[in-house]
Amino acid sequence: MKTLNHYSKTITQDQTQPAAQAMLYGIGLTEADMEKAQVGIVSTGYEGNTCNMHLNALAKEVKAGVQSENLVGLIFNTIGVSDGISNGTDGMRFSLVSRDVIADSIETVVNAQWYDAVLAVVGCDKNMPGSVMAMGRLNRPAIMIYGGTIHSGKWKGESLNIVSAFEALGKKINNTISPEDYKGIIQNACPGAGACGGMYTANTMASAIEALGMSLPYSSSNPALSSQKKEECFQAGKALRLLMEKGIKPKDIMTKKSFENAMTMVVVLGGSTNAVMHLIAMAHSVDIELTLEDFQRISDKTPVLADLKPSGKYLMEDLHEVGGIPSVMKYLLKHDFLHGDCLTVTGKTVAENLALVPDLKPDQEVFLKVKAPVKPNGHLQVLFGNLAPQGSVAKISGNEGDYFEGPARVYDDEYAVIEGIKNSEVQREK
Repeated sequence: MKTLNHYSKTITQDQTQPAAQAMLYGIGLTEADMEKAQVGIVSTGYEGNTCNMHLNALAKEVKAGVQSENLVGLIFNTIGVSDGISNGTDGMRFSLVSRDVIADSIETVVNAQWYDAVLAVVGCDKNMPGSVMAMGRLNRPAIMIYGGTIHSGKWKGESLNIVSAFEALGKKINNTISPEDYKGIIQNACPGAGACGGMYTANTMASAIEALGMSLPYSSSNPALSSQKKEECFQAGKALRLLMEKGIKPKDIMTKKSFENAMTMVVVLGGSTNAVMHLIAMAHSVDIELTLEDFQRISDKTPVLADLKPSGKYLMEDLHEVGGIPSVMKYLLKHDFLHGDCLTVTGKTVAENLALVPDLKPDQEVFLKVKAPVKPNGHLQVLFGNLAPQGSVAKISGNEGDYFEGPARVYDDEYAVIEGIKNSEVQREK
């Protein structure tokens, strides 16, 4: 049998490490367990926001799946920052910082504890890139599990999501909403566990990472509280063991071509501009150079096909109902937008994963056809100038007009809460 405990044997098999072994016996490991490979299961679960409130429970499902594969699963935790809560306050200064703290802390624990592999159960915006950055640096068999999207809220028959709360504030300022409806929307916009439901940063990054190959199929679209999400968590143990047996590591999966698949997914879904900085950082962790020019190149040749919020109509739960991200990927592969030969955490290529995936449901309106796109080319536009000599990124949906003038107060591209900006009829300089 192939040796899987390449790292953990340093502390479990070496007779000069009696204290380490004593502590492992102390946590409940048996003599037989000391022969097994150890898997670090990291959760960014905490009670402070809907995106992360259920992750510790999902981590236990993951552990059960790992243990069923004759591996030792050991859960640990790292931090998270809720952009939805800190947005519009000085708390947002800690948001991007949290990504690197997450990456550093996972790398620290896995290295210090000599884990042979890692499974990350993550939910909010910076959790996902942070975990994948750590996986790239560690380069041990690894899988990212997305905590899943939230279910839409309801108030008086209206479907709600996190942006509904911001929109309600605008209506309140303009005296176009009653106090009862304002409070009703705020109290019902987020009905339970799961990441914000539109194509904001969390769902954008989850979809991109699935296209990258570092998550199991359907991970990005399985809803947070669904039976499919629980089953995915349990099955992750089997998938990870296969990676360990085959010796497949993140650097085998995360290649320049797989990052092009991820960038393509961001564009077709009309995803968050935050994906640009996150994918560049993730690529850096596996020694791949990804540039703003790469994003512009992909955006120039890729249409926006998903009619998803914040600029569109639908939520991730709606996309899941018509086929989910694997059916989207199958459609893109058929139309030559994806590299089908890229390896994934299933141990198979993208094309092999998609061979038996059903097509998107007929007559659905969530994800449009190439011949009738939301926008014929990408929404990501790289800008250079005196304000950003090294480049900046804008999200251009095609409905903005030609010129913006202020004064303006912009909270975050993520939630598109903008005050005091109006479209001018002045034509942009050519």
